[in-house]
Amino acid sequence: MTLEQLRIFIAVAERQHVTRAAIELNLTQSATSAAIAALESRYGIKLFDRVGRGIVLTQIGRQFLVEARAVVTRAKAASRVLDDLAGLKRGSLSIAASHTVANYWLPARIQRFKIAYPGIDIRMAIANTEQVAQLVHHGNMDFGFVEGDVKDQTLQVRKFEGDALVVVVGKTHPLARSNRVTTRNLTSTCWILREPGSGTRAMFEQGLRKHGLKIADLKVSLELPSNEAIRTAIEAGECATAISDLVAKPSLDAKTLYRLKIDLPKRSFTLLRHKERYASLAEKAFIDSLGI
Repeated sequence: MTLEQLRIFIAVAERQHVTRAAIELNLTQSATSAAIAALESRYGIKLFDRVGRGIVLTQIGRQFLVEARAVVTRAKAASRVLDDLAGLKRGSLSIAASHTVANYWLPARIQRFKIAYPGIDIRMAIANTEQVAQLVHHGNMDFGFVEGDVKDQTLQVRKFEGDALVVVVGKTHPLARSNRVTTRNLTSTCWILREPGSGTRAMFEQGLRKHGLKIADLKVSLELPSNEAIRTAIEAGECATAISDLVAKPSLDAKTLYRLKIDLPKRSFTLLRHKERYASLAEKAFIDSLGI
């Protein structure tokens, strides 16, 4: 049994799909399948049941997943200790971030860090808030940045100044240049929103409650997992959305989107770390560089 086999098994188990795991690991599908087959053959067990075109973990597979994650996590910790002994001349960081943070807040900060520490390799995954929390919880990523609230007792949570939600419409929308927006306006127009589980969606739901509304009161015509896709759809159509002011700014400046006068709360971004996992010098240096 090798660490590479364990990493492949974990990736397949989490995605329940060999091809998707292979793409994520930058391996061929045959190499990924072979690693799983080698584990099953070596120990005479089945880790996955093949159900139709999909796969699911067997009971043995579910039990083994817990141990495999623990072994890989310890191996990563040992590697970080050796990197630390070499100072910040070498090392690696894996960062998970939700969409707004990953696309609009982190890139410039990562670039500045890479200029200062060119020997540190950085890998980033983009997912929604719930998924980022799970990646950090299971040790797949060193730490994460999200827009939404996270309730996980295993994670350290550090909040810092983030962005604000704005409600925007395209230039052809009847409310595009309106000075007054009523509750009836909000419930009669169509909406395109982020998917449940995203920080943007959760924050919008909180803001609606302050206006005596809930998502069910709105005409939600479409849910999309991408801020950019939503922004483009709003520019081209007759619906409204709630997105980060960081996402909306270029379109507001270009007057392809118009902001409606609706008060929504500002929100914090959140740094997530596992409480029990070793923080490398590279991780500490990166967080210090953010000034949060």
